Amino acid sequence: MRSRRAKASAIGTAVLLGSVVLTGCGGDDEPEAGKPAAAGESAGGRQQSTQAVRGAYDRTAEADSAKMTMKVKAAAEGKSITSDGEGAIDFEDGDSTMTITAGGRAVEQRVVDQVLYQKVPGQQQDGKPWMKIDLSKVARQQGADPGQIGDPARSAAYAKAISDDDVSRSGSEKVAGVDTVRYDVSVDVSRLPGGERLRDQVGRNLPMRLWLDDDGRIRRQQIDMTVKAPASGESGASGSPRQIKISTVMEFTDFGTDVEAEAPPAGQVADVTDQAARQGRKQS
Repeated sequence: MRSRRAKASAIGTAVLLGSVVLTGCGGDDEPEAGKPAAAGESAGGRQQSTQAVRGAYDRTAEADSAKMTMKVKAAAEGKSITSDGEGAIDFEDGDSTMTITAGGRAVEQRVVDQVLYQKVPGQQQDGKPWMKIDLSKVARQQGADPGQIGDPARSAAYAKAISDDDVSRSGSEKVAGVDTVRYDVSVDVSRLPGGERLRDQVGRNLPMRLWLDDDGRIRRQQIDMTVKAPASGESGASGSPRQIKISTVMEFTDFGTDVEAEAPPAGQVADVTDQAARQGRKQS
C-alpha cells in the first residue's frame, strides 16, 4: 500500500493531464488571484478553512479511485483551445483512463505505471497509432523529482504553501447534486517544490478554488494560471514571451469506481519520450 502522500500525488497526475497535456477550459466563475481571506471570517474560521483545504487531498485519496471529468481552456494571442475530458483515476497507483474531446476529435488517453499513452485519430508516429511518454524519465531529464511528475502545481505540497491568510470560505453550492463548501485559495508559488522556476512561469501566486463535500473530499477543483511561454515565430521579431491563460476545472464523482487502465500492445506504440523532454527544456 502506498502512503497517503503518494495517493495524493495521483490526484496531481490528473491536474497535469488537464493543465499540460490537454492544454485546453475552465468555468466562467474564476477565482481572483491573491484574494485575501474574507473580512467577515474570524481567525478561528480561517484556521478551520485552512485545515479543511490542507486535508482535502488525503481525504479524497482515501476513496482509492473515482470517476473524473475535466474542462480546460487555453487562450493566447487572441486564440483559444477548449478540451473536455472524461474518465477515471486510481489514486493508489496513479493509473487513469480518459477520453479527450477537442477540435471535433476524440483522443484516447491512458496513464499506466507513470507512462502516458495517447491515440489521436488520423495521426501516427512511425506507422503506429499510439504514442507514449515516460513521465518519470522526462522528469529526471529535466532535473525534477520523478515522485512529483504528476503535479505541475504541486498539489501534494499545498499544505506547506498556504497559510490562514491564503484561504477563505466563499460559499456553498451543489456539485453534481452533492452539497459542497467552496474555498478560495491563493497558493504561494515560492513555497512549492521548484517554486523559483515555477514562479518565473506562472507568477507569485496561484489562484485555486476547491469545492469539498461533507467528508472533506474534493468534488471540484479549479486552477487558473497565466503561463509564460517562448514567443512563437508568428508573433513578430521582438522575442517577447507569450502569455498563455489556462483554466482547468476537474470534478470527482463515483468514489471507489473500478479503473481498468492497460498499456496498448507494444507493437502499436511509438516512444516519443525524448521529443517531449526536449520540448520541455525549450519551454523552460
